[in-house]
Amino acid sequence: MRGDVEWGTIPELVRRAAERYADTEAVVEGRTRIPYGELGARVERAAAACLANGVRAGDRVGIWAPNSLDWMVAALGAVTAGAVLVPLNTRFKGMEAADVLRRSGARLLFVTGTFLGTSYVASLRRAAGEGPSGGRGPLPGLPALEQVVVLSDDAPVDFRTWKDFLASGEGVGAGEVRTRADSVRGDRPSDLVFTSGTTGRPKGAVITHAQTLRAYEVWSDLAGLRHGDRYLIVNPFFHTFGYKAGVIACLMRGATMIPQPVFNVDTVLANLAAERVSVLPGPPTLHQSLLDHASRDTYDLSALRLVVTGAAVVPLQLVERLRGELGVGTVLTAYGLSEASGIVTMCRRGDDPTVIASTSGRAIPGTEVRVEAPPGQPGEVLVRGFNVMRGYYEDEAATREVLTPDGWLRTGDIGVLDPAGNLRITDRLKDMFIVGGFNAYPAEIEQLLGLHPDVTDVAVIGVPDPRLGEVGRAYVVRRPGAHLTADDLIAWARREMANYKVPRSVEFVGELPRNASGKVVKGELRRLP
Repeated sequence: MRGDVEWGTIPELVRRAAERYADTEAVVEGRTRIPYGELGARVERAAAACLANGVRAGDRVGIWAPNSLDWMVAALGAVTAGAVLVPLNTRFKGMEAADVLRRSGARLLFVTGTFLGTSYVASLRRAAGEGPSGGRGPLPGLPALEQVVVLSDDAPVDFRTWKDFLASGEGVGAGEVRTRADSVRGDRPSDLVFTSGTTGRPKGAVITHAQTLRAYEVWSDLAGLRHGDRYLIVNPFFHTFGYKAGVIACLMRGATMIPQPVFNVDTVLANLAAERVSVLPGPPTLHQSLLDHASRDTYDLSALRLVVTGAAVVPLQLVERLRGELGVGTVLTAYGLSEASGIVTMCRRGDDPTVIASTSGRAIPGTEVRVEAPPGQPGEVLVRGFNVMRGYYEDEAATREVLTPDGWLRTGDIGVLDPAGNLRITDRLKDMFIVGGFNAYPAEIEQLLGLHPDVTDVAVIGVPDPRLGEVGRAYVVRRPGAHLTADDLIAWARREMANYKVPRSVEFVGELPRNASGKVVKGELRRLP
């Protein structure tokens, strides 16, 4: 196996892409269209500004903004300057963002101005604008944070605009930027990816440059991403998949990136048609919404050839509809988590549709996957290999909980391995509930309920029961125009699954609460009356 250092660094990747694909369109954002050569120049300019503002190798640099060209330039510029990137979830409130910035010790933050009607600057000021300081920055509650750069033309007097920040690096020569970039090593951290926090307080997974490049070289090979592809990136950049299977993979192959800041099905359809998009990864709900859109047939989607999705539940019907109705040549499913560089298993091109729909594929090359259970039985999924994080940032106790002495990562997910090594995720370990002594896995129940023709989306949680300890409660989104009742669905479920799996109650909702990564936030469901 090649050593970590030999797999290179993200600054090297950016430079190679700018040279190799200089005239290929790199980014399309509205009327802005830039080739790879110009993207490389913009990243170097951002890196120069980072150097001019005292960013040192190993410093943490946060970025709290939606998908955009400026996000890419700022993030890649910071990493080229040797910084460790800390992407912040755009769904965070001010207190949550301040917590991540505080715990990561970020010295510089790039932040959007107003997004979805919220001033992120004002939100952060409310959360961290008071308290004992001791630092040199504009936010007393974040003493390590020395500068805040607003990715906008306007900024408060104690913050800086993006334009002013870039201008501050004009005195830094290209040679100085190149020297700093060349000093970055492949075995050094490239980013701290904070977990989504759906099951607890987010923790920062430390991932290196070499891990990232090796993992997304594998991803690009297995997916069949190629030069000239046009890739609509709807998955948020703050998430491992959006940043790495999106930006990093495109840099590797010379694909055109079309960032979309918010998922809106009408905008997705418009982009797919206008930009002749060929690659569209995303959660199953994204693809389901495209297929079900009333005006879908008015858009030319014929260029779409590659879809990669992943979740505990991917209906076989979805795979068949993508292939049959949209003519998508390659539909793949995958499984990953931030602690394993975002990728653990993946289907292969040519796999049977039932394998793609019912499993998340096999371990990627260079890794091992096992399940702590007898063959064919559900148990906790463990993974070992080059993709496993170095640990949680400055949290040895949490690291020891998930990393075994011999290098296995405890994922906290429940799964089953079939004889061919394909992994089927059945649930989160913490989501499992026990009905009268039987282990009930919500994702398995959700997959079965999802087969009902009047159910378009479903989530199941365990709720207390005086006789059985816990029983299932289903939150269901009905097909438009359907008249399905709770009694109807429960009766149907009794015919389709073991009695202990049948939900004892059903609540109909307009939509399920999801985080920006597409995962159902079951904590919100548990708080409902």
